Amino acid sequence: SKWKVFIDQINRALEIYEPCSSQNCSCYHGVIEEDLTAFRGGISRKMMAEVVRRKLGTHYQIIKNRLYRENDCMFPSRCSGVEHFILEIIGRLPDMEMVINVRDYPQVPKWMEPAIPVFSFSKTSEYHDIMYPAWTFWEGGPAVWPIYPTGLGRWDLFREDLVRTSPERDPLILLSRKSPKLVDAEYTKNQAWKSMKDTLGKPAAKDVHLVDHCKYKYLFNFRGVAASFRLKHLFLCGSLVFHVGDEWLEFFYPQLKPWVHYIPVKTDLSNVQELLQFVKANDDVAQEIAERGSQFILNHLQMDDITCYWENLLTEYSKFLSYNVTRRKGYDQIIPKILKTEL
Repeated sequence: SKWKVFIDQINRALEIYEPCSSQNCSCYHGVIEEDLTAFRGGISRKMMAEVVRRKLGTHYQIIKNRLYRENDCMFPSRCSGVEHFILEIIGRLPDMEMVINVRDYPQVPKWMEPAIPVFSFSKTSEYHDIMYPAWTFWEGGPAVWPIYPTGLGRWDLFREDLVRTSPERDPLILLSRKSPKLVDAEYTKNQAWKSMKDTLGKPAAKDVHLVDHCKYKYLFNFRGVAASFRLKHLFLCGSLVFHVGDEWLEFFYPQLKPWVHYIPVKTDLSNVQELLQFVKANDDVAQEIAERGSQFILNHLQMDDITCYWENLLTEYSKFLSYNVTRRKGYDQIIPKILKTEL
């Protein structure tokens, strides 16, 4: 039939797909293993001092189940989101120190020798950064003014409630203007919006609340300057997710499989029209993919999974430090926010 190519791809993907266990967030263990491979030879005190000196992120120390941090943090709410998870598990963590990058962009390209340990929330295969669950699972997400002035909000609360940064989105907008029945897409303003040039010559569309995305049967996910924070939210809608490009990763992406959990779209969007026609003509198949996508997120991206990933990641990472960590002068202890309000 006309759609045999797509149907075959789906069937092949399902044949080789192995669902993962919900136990001890083992789903993502391969990601931790792969990210730490570059440091099998050990992380020396000298190497760590170099990472700190180059200011590739915020320096944290864990000593006797207490968390310490240098004063500088480029984005305080992002650091706070990271600290929330570390403090939840601090009682079970060995001594260690690490540099956590809270910028959008990874810091350790693979051509850099030797590889140095920097934690980043997102990267491509061209980087050695160690992926961690982004601060947005708690707080400090992208501020999309005026609906989310303080960021997208906590992941666990979103589950109950249910930008012009990259030119990759342009073809979808232009297709929407040419074939409005096929796709409804316009740019909204983000923090970087300066003029109508940023929204392809038309006024910016009205912002849509994330919860209101769920009224749409098909949802597109694009990266911005790094991986997109929205992807996990889109799956919760139960809508069919079209994921554009596969270059940028977050820690949970490798377990999301094309054709199993979402529809993969080429970065230049050259196949998007055909894909939209395919899902419209094969609604039952589309619905099954959407269902598998949302079930995966519901089963494997609970708050417990995020905390579990942090614990496994930091515990494994600590094994590669070849020295005893000593507390740096001038570093303050970070304590849980609840305690702060009680003092």
